[in-house]
Amino acid sequence: MSQAEKWAMHLAAAQQFFEREGHLKVPRKHVETISLPRPGDGRDEERLLKLGAWVANQRSRAATLTADRVDQLSAVGMRWT
Repeated sequence: MSQAEKWAMHLAAAQQFFEREGHLKVPRKHVETISLPRPGDGRDEERLLKLGAWVANQRSRAATLTADRVDQLSAVGMRWT
């Protein structure tokens, strides 16, 4: 799986969390379950993502993220301070 695919999965998980909770103050140990279509048969596959750690890492690396990634995270409710 490419880094771009991993980024997209975590971004989808962040969006899902924000839609449900109304914020992205994700506890560091939070694990989010997302459903993705499986290649071939079209059925969904559940994935567990360590969303809390990922969100915390993105905040701490904000200065090194591309403008596009900052914009994507801001669009799903990320607060940088």
